[in-house]
Order: sequence, then structure tokens, then C-alpha cells
Amino acid sequence: MKIKLNLLILLAATIILSVSCQPKNKTKENLAPNVHKVTAEEVIQASGYTYLRVSEDGKENWIAISRQEVEKGKSYYYEPNIEMTNFVSKELKRTFPSIIFVVKFSDQPITTVKTSTENIPKGNQPAIAKDGLKVEQAEGGITIAELFAGKDSYAGKTVKIKGEVVKFNPEIMGKNWVHIQDGTNNNGSFDITITTNDSTKVGNVVTFEGTVTLKKDFGYGYFYEVLVENGKLLPAK
Repeated sequence: MKIKLNLLILLAATIILSVSCQPKNKTKENLAPNVHKVTAEEVIQASGYTYLRVSEDGKENWIAISRQEVEKGKSYYYEPNIEMTNFVSKELKRTFPSIIFVVKFSDQPITTVKTSTENIPKGNQPAIAKDGLKVEQAEGGITIAELFAGKDSYAGKTVKIKGEVVKFNPEIMGKNWVHIQDGTNNNGSFDITITTNDSTKVGNVVTFEGTVTLKKDFGYGYFYEVLVENGKLLPAK
């Protein structure tokens, strides 16, 4: 009887130990495919981004998210989007050998993800067109509607274009990405993206001069039917 009791105790202890040691994996939390659960080991705040050194299963890497409050030592969930190698942050004066730019990031389990490029801005498809916007055309320049309407004739040429900044994404792929609108619209195309080394901020009315490129595909969902590259921010008049 005593032997049977000891065997039962041993069996119960084995079961408890195996359950307590079972890893908290994706299956238990029903995480969506490609979602990572990580611990924030280091947090660096910049003007537009929050840079995080995170750990997962004993491995560490850097990720960048839109600026937000993140607690060191807390668990978070993210879906990777774009990995950049030898990425230089001019603001931090630091080079990251590898860093992943993340759109979907949460302190709660991410159980559904449509695509790995969900919510990444794509070409001339902004989320919202600003109502009531009317920006005077730059002297010697063209409107956004004119650019889209005559895109084939403008391809490879330098144009001057004026508009209000509706989105500003700094330091992505070595460039700042500026979205402007001027209130004009050509068959649903009302927002133009400009890559530049110059800085601005949302709400500013700016004039850029740059080269028109068509059907630019950077991969990872970054496809632009029309893009103005190497934009130079002109002095306000």
C-alpha cells in the first residue's frame, strides 16, 4: 500500500512539473502566424520612432515602431515588416547592423493578421483625404492632379509641386518620406509621396522640387505608381 502511495505521489509530481515547465508558445496563446512574443530589454525614444532591443527565446534583436510609451521588462507582441541592414539613424547618431520596422505592435496577443504588409503605406492610397484643403499652385509648378493625369509625360523629369504635409515618416531606407495633398484630385489620386533628405512636419505647407518616377517597387508592399524622388525643400515665399 505504501509503495502504491509513493508511486501516486511521484506520478502527480511528474505531471505538475511537466505542466509548469511547458513553454508558453504560440499555440497556447493562439497567436497569428509570424507574430513574435518578446520582452523589451532596452527602450530608446526618438522624435518619430521608438527603438527597442527585444529578446525572444534567448535571442535579441532591434525593432522600430511609431513613437509610443513602452515599458522595459514588459512583454509585447509584434509582426515583422521590413528588415533593414546597416541602418543609420542620424538622430541617434547610431548604426544598427539589423533592425526590423514594425507596424503591428501590441501589449496584447495578436491573434489575426491579414498580411505581413498590412497598414504599410502603398503609393498613392492614403487613408484619408483632407477635407476642404486648397493649396495655391506653386509658381512654375504643377498640381497633384496634373501630375497623376500626365504622369507618363512627367516620368524622369523634374517637377515643382506644392501642398500640405499630411504624413511625415523619417529615416526609412535612408530617406524621409513626405506625403502632401493640395486639394486637387485625379480619379481618386490626391496624395503624392516625396522622398527627401530634408525635414518638415505635418501641417506645414511646403514646396518640393524632385524627379518623377513611375511604378517604383521597393518590395515589402512599398509600391508607388507615381513617386517624386530626391526632393529638395524650397524656401517658402
